[in-house]
Amino acid sequence: MLLLAVSAAQSWWARHEQAGLGERVARAARPGDIQMLSSDSCSICVVARQWFGQHGVAFSECSIERDPACRQAFDRSLAPGTPVVLVRGQMQVGFSAERVAEGLQVAR
Repeated sequence: MLLLAVSAAQSWWARHEQAGLGERVARAARPGDIQMLSSDSCSICVVARQWFGQHGVAFSECSIERDPACRQAFDRSLAPGTPVVLVRGQMQVGFSAERVAEGLQVAR
């Protein structure tokens, strides 16, 4: 019973922390600050898209399969896979809400 209570408390705390992080990112991000180069078959892209949407974070997205300019940007990045998240022009491979938040703290 104690293990169940501890597990529930940890889950609540993780959701609480993500909500706070999401609010901070949403306040800091302006249109154009975050761009995601994604792939139609990328499961992490789905996670990132859902996280941005759940927290009301302004971001743009393009698909490397459907947008030739997006594909060229992806190829130039030399990233091993998608997503590639550009935060104020700085490339992040993969998705981490914490890294996005850190990228937004960089002065413009």
